[in-house]
This record gives sequence, structure tokens and C-alpha cells, in this order.
Amino acid sequence: MSIAWQQELIELFRGVPIARFFGMSLSYDKRGNALIHLPYNPNLDHALKGIHGGAIATMLDIAGWFAVAAQNDGVWIATSEFKVHLLNPVKESELQAEGWVVKSGKRISVAEMRVSSSSGVLVAIGTGTYIPLDGVPIGKNAL
Repeated sequence: MSIAWQQELIELFRGVPIARFFGMSLSYDKRGNALIHLPYNPNLDHALKGIHGGAIATMLDIAGWFAVAAQNDGVWIATSEFKVHLLNPVKESELQAEGWVVKSGKRISVAEMRVSSSSGVLVAIGTGTYIPLDGVPIGKNAL
């Protein structure tokens, strides 16, 4: 996993419509874990004014996807399945998701993810399975 590839993925993420709509940003830590930051956005609330579980699930999937993509330089990754456990409700808070690779293989990779509030409350955890799509380039290779 190269820093240059991580930077290319960060640039790609900045152009993703859902990332712009939600207001999310992507970075990587020194271990290569994907970090997704979501400032509080009242447009993502449900009827009782808490942040909707669908927005939280989206953050989990994105964190897992970008953790796996960072280890698959130039190859498009597809989410095969993911599981979400919503643990605590959260209102009017910035959220941070973290995703890391548990198993990386030629045909399948597994990631674990978590979302926490700005006060440190664990909001959700998840696992995801991701597969490489051979022949489908990503990043500069796709242009």
C-alpha cells in the first residue's frame, strides 16, 4: 500500500457525489486504516432528530471499501456484503468512521469498521466483504 495510491484515493473520494452531499472527507492513518469524517448535517436526521442509521451504514461501507481499496492499487473494488450493528443513537454530532482490513486475498477481502461520535461514544460497528473486479480500473487508470 503506497502513500501515493492513498492520495489518489483521497482525490477520487473528493469527487464522489455522495461524499460531497453528506459533507464527508477521507484520510488514512499510519497503519493504512481509512478514516471518514462527517460533520454534523441535519439533512441526515430521521424524524426524531437523531442521525439516520442509513447514513451511519453508509459511513461503515465507505470506510471498509477505502481500507480495502488502499491495498488493491489500481483495481476497482465492489462491496459484496456488509453487516451493521447500530449500538447507540446519536444526535447533533460529528461522526468518525474507521475501517481496517482483517483479511486481504486475491478474490475476497474482509474489513471491520466502526463509527464513533465526537464525544467518543461507539455508535456502530460493522464487517464487510469486498471483491476485486478484474479489468475495471480505478483512479487515474480509469481515465
